[in-house]
Amino acid sequence: MSNKDSSGQVISNNNSLATEPIKTIHIDNRNITMLGTAHVSKASADKVQELIATGKYDAVAVELCPSRHSAIVNPDAMAKMDLFQVIKSGQASMVAASLALGAFQQRMAEQFGIEPGAEMRVAIKDAQAARLPVILIDREIGTTLKRIYHNVPWWKRIGLFAGLISSVVSKEKISAEEIEKLKEGDVLESTFSQFAEDEKDLFKPLISERDEYMSARLIKESQENNYQHILAVVGAGHINGMQHHITNDCTNDPDVTIARLDIQPVSSSWFKYLPWAIVLLILTGFIIGFMRSPEIGTAMILDWVLINGGLSALGAAIAFAHPLTIVTAFFAAPLTSLNPTIGAGMVVAAAETYLRKPKVGDFNRLRSDATSLKGWWNNQVTRILLIFILSTMGSAIGTYVAGFRILERLSSG
Repeated sequence: MSNKDSSGQVISNNNSLATEPIKTIHIDNRNITMLGTAHVSKASADKVQELIATGKYDAVAVELCPSRHSAIVNPDAMAKMDLFQVIKSGQASMVAASLALGAFQQRMAEQFGIEPGAEMRVAIKDAQAARLPVILIDREIGTTLKRIYHNVPWWKRIGLFAGLISSVVSKEKISAEEIEKLKEGDVLESTFSQFAEDEKDLFKPLISERDEYMSARLIKESQENNYQHILAVVGAGHINGMQHHITNDCTNDPDVTIARLDIQPVSSSWFKYLPWAIVLLILTGFIIGFMRSPEIGTAMILDWVLINGGLSALGAAIAFAHPLTIVTAFFAAPLTSLNPTIGAGMVVAAAETYLRKPKVGDFNRLRSDATSLKGWWNNQVTRILLIFILSTMGSAIGTYVAGFRILERLSSG
């Protein structure tokens, strides 16, 4: 069965399996067949295998970015990461989020008895066996996470991260309603939608932008390599959006679309100066305090050290850091908070890495340990990530609390 859309492209529908919708779009004498998969369905993996075996396709596209593809074909790659370099480059939070997403996939695997990303693994394996090129069409997960973070109001960001962690380490069974979401969308969408207060904040970067991005990648590959028939394996929830973009954007330059959606979000120009403005206000407060009396100035410095250092040390302690790491947090946070180029978490995590280096076994157990709350604290790799995050949060909260305390002393003096 086929029909034409408003732009004149022919769209064929084959719904032989309700959970695996298939739509073929004909553009410029070339075909793109989209198979909508359910990430908890073995039938999806079987359908991928069945379609590739027909020999009708000259390329197979998958809803993966280079990072997620690497995690599938080289699952031990994370075990070889340079943890100190991850912390130094400011990627600790991203690595923690990726582990959390992986833990959610593992949780699904345990409940439904299917390997995480099974349909993608089958697509890659069978395409390679058939000597077909494998095209990675999804946007890099780090860019998507950053655009999600940027699209959510600042006061919801801590809750967003906390919700992600709590949802993936939960031992509760996934409900029937959540299973339906999994069948309609993809792993990223369903993970965030479990706890998001307002899914509208997430929809644009998580769903609609990726629909547009993957459509542009398919158009680009089809045009540049003259593929006559591409099989695209994507989450069922992307089918309608991608169909719209492929049929309506086929005359646009896909490189322009890809470049626009790959842009890393930047903070407002005034926001990047905010940490320096806070430092200036704190230092000005110290100066005014000492001008009034040495006692007031000394009290302000003590407030700054005890509150800022104390909360950062508390964060490290909650993560079960080494005693010397906790002491490092106490003394480092008040100093690093006066230098926005160096974060307290970086210094504290580096100290923990030096004092208790992760063992080979920690890296080997990383994927399994990340699926439980206890595992995050027991595995030295994830514990260092927690130390980084919690000591950073403690110092950030301490900066504002201590700042208001200093302001209070000035106003009452």
